[in-house]
Amino acid sequence: MAHEVHDRLLVIDSHVDIPWPNGPAFTADGPRCVDLPKVRRGGVGAVCFAAYIPQGRRDEAGNAEARGRALAMLDTIVAMGGADGAVVASSADAIEAAHRAGRFAVIPAVENGTALGGDLALLDEFAARGVRYMTLTHNGHNALADAAIPRADLGDGPTEHGGLSALGRDAIGRMNRLGILIDVSHAAKSTMMQAVALSRTPIVATHSCARALCDHPRNLDDEQLDAMRDAGGLVQITMVSAFLRRGAKPSEVNVGTIADHVDYVAGRIGIDHVGIGTDFDGGGGVAGYMHAGQTPGLTAELASRGYDETALGKIWGGNFLRVLRVAERERQAA
Repeated sequence: MAHEVHDRLLVIDSHVDIPWPNGPAFTADGPRCVDLPKVRRGGVGAVCFAAYIPQGRRDEAGNAEARGRALAMLDTIVAMGGADGAVVASSADAIEAAHRAGRFAVIPAVENGTALGGDLALLDEFAARGVRYMTLTHNGHNALADAAIPRADLGDGPTEHGGLSALGRDAIGRMNRLGILIDVSHAAKSTMMQAVALSRTPIVATHSCARALCDHPRNLDDEQLDAMRDAGGLVQITMVSAFLRRGAKPSEVNVGTIADHVDYVAGRIGIDHVGIGTDFDGGGGVAGYMHAGQTPGLTAELASRGYDETALGKIWGGNFLRVLRVAERERQAA
């Protein structure tokens, strides 16, 4: 029964990495956690593929390298949408249309605001390439904001800006105008709380977990969860084992552990504010759910806990489409 329900859902995974600069083809059923054959087997209808930019030095050379890598990775992600049976989808309506047509939706995203290299004008280029969210930071502070995990090797102290920098505040305003969602996974609590207060659209945490269940700085505590709810935001539970259970290896956690975090967030702030962002091909994966082809197993676990088809539809995609549409309305009003 759960598999029948899963087949009817529009399943959206809000955070997946791509191999870079070289790797197995997206169209081949190979070692990638997420490729076209696996999403077909797993009934996954859409994925946000992230152009991940590691935090580096913020000098002229480092900034240029970050900008170049981001644009090159976005070119690769957009090209994935040209595969037979796939399409780049840069709006909520386009994602739904792709699903109705039986096509897999590729949704471009950027992970780490250092990709801008300090130049907010690049956000316009990102939007033109279909980017629907940008993660403000990765590990390590950047020119926009403080990160949850400082990088001592880059000279980071515990904090640098006290949350958002002036440039970071300007970036949020520009992202709102462009319809790009603000992603606060990896961000310091100060950054996240300031972003919630400043953004005119709901913010998202595309791959995070509940700190009450796993005390890790990458996770969101109850105060942060409540702020997300009050601003109409969304927490997409991820499956990096150490974020699900402190110090755990992938073999030591499973879909039940993921569902525990879904239960907690839904119970704390409501079913409208929780979803799934696997972080596959970026460290995500648990026993029994190591690639996109095994996605129905999580649906079955959630269904066994009493989530009906309506609730599963919200968790697996409806909530993400909701926040996308809010961002689109704000863009149109700008």
